[in-house]
Amino acid sequence: MTPTGAAERARERRWRPAGALDLVLTLSPHQHGGGDPTWRRTPDGAFWRTSRTPDGPGTLRITAAAGEVFGQAWGPGAEWLLETLPALLGADDDISAFADTLARAAASGAARTAAFVGELAARHPGLRVGRSSRVFEALVPAVLEQKVVGMEAWRAWRRLLRTYGDAAPGPAPEGMIVIPSPETWRRIPSWDWHRAGAEAVRARTIINAAAHAVKLEATVPPPSGAAGCAEADRLLRALPGIGVWTSAEVRQRAHGDPDAPSVGDFHLSGLVGYALTGRKVDDAAMLELLEPFRGQRHRVAWLITLSGRRPPARGPRMPVRDYRSF
Repeated sequence: MTPTGAAERARERRWRPAGALDLVLTLSPHQHGGGDPTWRRTPDGAFWRTSRTPDGPGTLRITAAAGEVFGQAWGPGAEWLLETLPALLGADDDISAFADTLARAAASGAARTAAFVGELAARHPGLRVGRSSRVFEALVPAVLEQKVVGMEAWRAWRRLLRTYGDAAPGPAPEGMIVIPSPETWRRIPSWDWHRAGAEAVRARTIINAAAHAVKLEATVPPPSGAAGCAEADRLLRALPGIGVWTSAEVRQRAHGDPDAPSVGDFHLSGLVGYALTGRKVDDAAMLELLEPFRGQRHRVAWLITLSGRRPPARGPRMPVRDYRSF
């Protein structure tokens, strides 16, 4: 990692993944809406993201060519962002474990389903479950997305970041922002939560989680694979307002947990059920369908959402609410 120039105070790193890597798919879970101030993809194909690292705010730019990833970073958190770049892009994602899981599923009587999932994986060989290693940064948008449509949650996310976040270090695209610190989230007054469209329940959940941010951050990287992710799940769900869905959303992004399906998602069980059985199912039935793939259930569900198999849209859509008018 070397400086690219004193004026920009940038750092650089080149990294060659061991196998195929699809940057779009692998990085997409870390974006929260089209106007996410912490995320941008520019016309030159570069991915930009901001983070409040253990060393301070930082901006990361990622490009890839000829099988090599090129990272540039700015700000106090630049070195940390480059050090953790491979993990963010799935360097620790054990694809061989996924192959073993498919083989076991086929042998256990789920041969047809395993073959279908294997075909999906072959279509997306560069999909990786990466980890950001920043738990609180994954938790805040997940809480804002609880029981509301994405448009509503992303509107609140944008407003709160633009009001309380910090400008992105370096030559980041205009409007990029670093998420506020946990201490700042604890100080946001009730009226600004209301103006952002986040009601008191979600606000209290985030404020309380901010008070335990240090303990939450200590859960990454997972010390012992699945056991470490299970401990992270326990700690997350011990906090008021954080249930199985929110914990899974956080662990997928911050811990790179391939076995954290989003139970409770408004659409996921219907998608999985329809793709595998031709009919929509509930969460309990979805977990039964995914059980042969235990250890890789999130990855399998993710691949299924990419399959294009969707049930007919016949039911009412979840409405967009605006708590600012209440």
